[in-house]
Amino acid sequence: MTDNDYYEIVRQKLTYGPYAADKHEKTYELLKIFWNEEDIEILTHFPNIGKTISIKKLIEKTGKSKSHIKKILKNAAEKKTITRVGNKYGFIPLFPGLLEVYVWARKDTKENLKNAAKIFRYMFTNPFAFQTKEVLEKRAEGYEDMNLTPILPYEAKDRLIEINESVNVQSRVLPYETLKNVIDKNDKFAVVTCPCRLVGELSGEPCSKATSEMGCFIIGIAAQLFVELGWGRPLNREEALEYLKKTEEAGLVHNLPSNSPEILGFCNCCSCHCGLLHPTKEFGIKNVNPSNFTPIHNQERCALCKNCIKICPMEAISQQNGKIIVNYDLCLGCGVCAINCPENAIKMQKVRNKPRSVKNVKEEEKIFDRLVGGLMS
Repeated sequence: MTDNDYYEIVRQKLTYGPYAADKHEKTYELLKIFWNEEDIEILTHFPNIGKTISIKKLIEKTGKSKSHIKKILKNAAEKKTITRVGNKYGFIPLFPGLLEVYVWARKDTKENLKNAAKIFRYMFTNPFAFQTKEVLEKRAEGYEDMNLTPILPYEAKDRLIEINESVNVQSRVLPYETLKNVIDKNDKFAVVTCPCRLVGELSGEPCSKATSEMGCFIIGIAAQLFVELGWGRPLNREEALEYLKKTEEAGLVHNLPSNSPEILGFCNCCSCHCGLLHPTKEFGIKNVNPSNFTPIHNQERCALCKNCIKICPMEAISQQNGKIIVNYDLCLGCGVCAINCPENAIKMQKVRNKPRSVKNVKEEEKIFDRLVGGLMS
């Protein structure tokens, strides 16, 4: 069996539901950065994602010595290219999963990190090189519960308007719909480097809106865990609020995983580098679900400063015949335009009651969370 055959076996095992390792030359290049010929021969005996294997079982399957296998697994686990759960080892998907922990850990060589980042960046900006639009859309639609959904900025409550009686929705704001509701119930916070913008920086294509240090926001027990791992920077409440204000001024979208049974954190996304928001904007792949809100523009208050046009992450706002126009087919209801309007001419109106699908968390997602937890241990 050739090395290429080994890499193909592993590639197939890295495909897990919507988390696909597509058959493409760039995928093989990435796998060869993560694992050399000795590594990949051992890893072909790993089970598919969702299951783990012991060193004892690997000795039986490969005929290799215990010291040889332990050395390979230790090196791969330190680089976070495999996960360790107790005394067993397993795979996790390329993205999300391996991308984040691999660049967070930064335990590989600078050359490998740079080359891996270039490939991840290529994957984000050229999705149709890996799959057809139809396949990618079907993936996003089939796993809608696992996509991202914006939550409104911290001070958005001052930018809300009463519900129009003709709209059949609840007027009350639900706990997960605005950032203020999430933050006010916690006292531990941390910031974790944004893996998507870090990939841009490592590959030589940095984001113009924000650096990778303006990254993901972690809350509660999860924040404490990330700090203890050395991956998170702790913030007190005052620092947290100041940090969030900066992300909102930069035009970043607070995106929450749609199916999280508990809010432990959220991404602060730009549409130029985010692995989910960028394909949504550039290629119409619905990786990000709209919020329950939509912007309503008051033309009389508007000073035509065009700030909303410049800052909208989806380029859903334009000026036509001296008026601000919102393309609601593109709008995600993130509230970035409203919070950055100096004249308070944009307010957010609740237009739907779509709940978060926390009841629909599948068993496979629980397995995925457990394996990612092993990477963080």
